[in-house]
Amino acid sequence: MPGQHGGRQHDRSRQHDRSRHNDRPRHNDRLRRLRAGDRVSVVAPAGPVAPDLLDKGVAILSAWGLDVRLGTYVHARHPRFDYLAGTDGQRAEDLTRAWCDPETVAVFCARGGYGAMRTLDLLDWDALAAAPAKVFTGSSDITALHQVIGSRLRIPTVFGAMVGSGSFVDDPVAQDNLRRMLFAPDAGVLLESPRAAPLVPGRARGIAVGGNLSLVASGAGVPEIAPPPPGAIALLEDVTEEPYRIDRYLSHLRRAGWFRNVAGIALGSWVDCGELADVREVLSDRLGDLGVPIVWELGFGHCRGQLAVPLGSEVELESDAQTGTARLRLTEPALA
Repeated sequence: MPGQHGGRQHDRSRQHDRSRHNDRPRHNDRLRRLRAGDRVSVVAPAGPVAPDLLDKGVAILSAWGLDVRLGTYVHARHPRFDYLAGTDGQRAEDLTRAWCDPETVAVFCARGGYGAMRTLDLLDWDALAAAPAKVFTGSSDITALHQVIGSRLRIPTVFGAMVGSGSFVDDPVAQDNLRRMLFAPDAGVLLESPRAAPLVPGRARGIAVGGNLSLVASGAGVPEIAPPPPGAIALLEDVTEEPYRIDRYLSHLRRAGWFRNVAGIALGSWVDCGELADVREVLSDRLGDLGVPIVWELGFGHCRGQLAVPLGSEVELESDAQTGTARLRLTEPALA
């Protein structure tokens, strides 16, 4: 591992330019931003959906001018495990059908919980790769799908509030953040939060990767999930994980070499993970000696007013202790 950063400003914006572009997602000329009139599909690849929340979420998408279609099994329940929305086969079938529908422009995940990982071996990845590329959005447990879609289909995705959850339905700020990322994700857009602060100073530019920490750790070393490309900006957050478990996930990722190519780290929210001071201490201890700039509490994840953030697109991380600046900037449109 690299030595202590010693408070030095780190500029990784040019260090990996040549190798970074060899790992870019597939050109997104087929992956455009949303506009009124687009057909979108809502699926439930993880936990069961509350019908009233989903109805409200669909109404919001419809108010955006979208033509919303629901997956056949979006209201299903697994016959044995009440933490799953339908059987693994049903959940995989809904996602495959939505992705392969030539009229569908985007796939929205209704909620997280647990279960997305169980669908990965049941998805027809050849059929998904042959279908027109889709905008894909979700967060939390959906990180498992973000990782494999990014690795196998090589397209950018959006990590944001889920339409069948209270974190979307009851949070107008999160709704607007997701809408803007899907409809107007232009180069130059700033992603920042009043809670954000520089943890390690510096600036870095690269492809955004990551998501929910526990799911990222679960995918480390899996052959179908590529490690971060050279110069990557890691985005990490979690919920209801005690500091010692956060320590364990980060320690595993370090031992697995996951941070080897990372040039900067943006930390999101840590809701119900214990005292924030304790969480910050663990993160500083496990990440602070990597020699890369780090931003604390950027405002994505399981928090109120959560940002929608791109994965698989190029961003610039700025962490300046002197000015207190702590933010991400889109250096290219997240969607064409």
